[in-house]
Amino acid sequence: MKPDLFQAPDYYNLDELLTDEHKMVRDAAREWVKREVSPIIEDYAQKAEFPTQIIKGLAEIGAFGPYIPEEYGGAGLDQISYGLIMQEIERGDSGVRSTASVQSSLVMYPIWKYGNEAQRKKYLPKLASGAFMGCFGLTEPDYGSNPGGMVTNFKDKGDHYLLNGAKMWISNAPFAHIAVVWAKDESGRIHGLIVERGMEGFTTPETHNKWSLRASATGELIFDNVKVPKENLLPNKSGLGAPLGCLDSARYGIAWGAIGAAMDCYDTALRYSKERIQFDKPIGATQLQQKKLAEMITEITKAQLLTWRLGVLRNEGKATTAQISMAKRNNVDMALTIARDARQMLGGMGITGEYSIMRHMMNLESVVTYEGTHDIHLLITGMDVTGFAAFK
Repeated sequence: MKPDLFQAPDYYNLDELLTDEHKMVRDAAREWVKREVSPIIEDYAQKAEFPTQIIKGLAEIGAFGPYIPEEYGGAGLDQISYGLIMQEIERGDSGVRSTASVQSSLVMYPIWKYGNEAQRKKYLPKLASGAFMGCFGLTEPDYGSNPGGMVTNFKDKGDHYLLNGAKMWISNAPFAHIAVVWAKDESGRIHGLIVERGMEGFTTPETHNKWSLRASATGELIFDNVKVPKENLLPNKSGLGAPLGCLDSARYGIAWGAIGAAMDCYDTALRYSKERIQFDKPIGATQLQQKKLAEMITEITKAQLLTWRLGVLRNEGKATTAQISMAKRNNVDMALTIARDARQMLGGMGITGEYSIMRHMMNLESVVTYEGTHDIHLLITGMDVTGFAAFK
């Protein structure tokens, strides 16, 4: 088991833009990842298992709903702190960050923002502590980039709702205690419902044979005449904008998380370039390898500046969906490019589990697709700057 020697690059002294609280939160997450995630994650990725024993630790570092008010069990932190936690967790593994992102932005966020006080008090403290884990049901087998076409639906049966349909590619589904599910009512309006494990007709089969996010539990949500109590409907927002608002929060976290994966690949390649001797000198002394490293640190620095500014805008309540979309697309694409270049620098060693790079690369192939594909985010930016929707 190799020690985690990670040193975070900060080429433009961006730490000077962070508060003492930001740095304290980040450093606590960084140390936890080094101690609890790095030593085990390669084995769990090889086994295609999620390490459930880390859930308590994720809760302790504030990874579950860090911006949720303390009265509901959250840490009451700002958006930059949330981003920094996601960065550090994804530096360890994208799948672990996915678990935290789903819990925070796709389960706790809609209950906090769209739920009523009884729902907040019932679910949020348990979700913040990790006693409850949640998942988010939006994507369907035939509706990914076009979630508004969903066919999952519910009917009013007087004293309850009757829910039918299916969702797929759902992180946390196999072990989630609750699911925030988006479905159409009889008029075709989209609403969120809290579905609890144990409700008759609700099953969560696991998705196997993944080459990506192997240390994350992925599954389906199947609803076969599930009776959902009426008090489980999220009352304060409906329509497609409700789940998309959750995705804004999750995409923002991904923009930070991808930087963590990129930093890990860069740091690994930099250290290797100083140690690997070919033709009687370190490969880091050659022009081609220096070109790769120089481009990596440049792109990481640009992404750090982009995302820090986005965090400031989020704190001020000014960040737009399109701005979040740009950062998600840019940073994940950046991280994928760095992972691929870093893998080449390590040669054959780059494909082994002795180093983290190939695992990051495989994970990022999911991250570039979920929560809005690379191409869909390009079209979001295109629509924002031209005023023309080109999705159809």
